[in-house]
Amino acid sequence: MDLYLVRHASAHGRDPERWPDDSFRPLTADGEEAFRCSLPGLAVLAPRVDALLSSPFARAWRTAELLTELQGWPPPKASTPLEPTLPPDKAARVLEVYEGTGAVAVVGHRPGLHELASYLLTGEAGGAEITIKKGGVACVRFEGPVGPAAGQLRWLASPKMLRAMSAAQDEAVRPRPEEAEG
Repeated sequence: MDLYLVRHASAHGRDPERWPDDSFRPLTADGEEAFRCSLPGLAVLAPRVDALLSSPFARAWRTAELLTELQGWPPPKASTPLEPTLPPDKAARVLEVYEGTGAVAVVGHRPGLHELASYLLTGEAGGAEITIKKGGVACVRFEGPVGPAAGQLRWLASPKMLRAMSAAQDEAVRPRPEEAEG
């Protein structure tokens, strides 16, 4: 199984005046647009998933909704173990249900998503320094059961890298001026 760990796109800064409950803090308009621009690049690396799980926090949930714009990506399912401060073993247990599927994506936060990646790669939440930028994605592959230290890091893509891949996709499908005239 390939597991895509997606960090939510850029959100507004913490502001207890505007969002007394931080779980309601949304993406910024720029963050949403930048993430949307990276989707074609992500589609090259992850053309489809069998399940899409997301933290129910507004910024992660909206990021998951944007992922459904990709053909082959299903609607998200809320998963509270993906909230920012919950221990990675809880999220790993949720993933056990999906063993045997081809690909699963999860949308989460720092530090939880980084700790989950480390836990799946080394067996410890702090066993590896993994940094997924906002709007970035890491792919962890499992040849057998999902569990601590059972995954292999396949790739880690920054949002800038995904947008560059998107631009390259656009360039590849755009007709050349001499072909357009022809």
